[in-house]
Amino acid sequence: MDLTGTLAEIISLSVNDRIRLVQAIWDSISADPEHLELTESQRIELSRRLLDHETNPNAVISWQQVKARTMARLQQ
Repeated sequence: MDLTGTLAEIISLSVNDRIRLVQAIWDSISADPEHLELTESQRIELSRRLLDHETNPNAVISWQQVKARTMARLQQ
């Protein structure tokens, strides 16, 4: 595989096509999760978050709230 040529072809795509390509690549990676390895810092962070959730299970906000806050920040 000629990675340089492939990258040149990718860069020549429109932004929308590149986004679709990235989504397709990510979908192919996430379809095979057993081959994804976490770094030690990622493991530590996941453990911390899980412990925090187990300690404070009601300290959550809904996706709708997250989205609304994000949209409000973007409109400022």
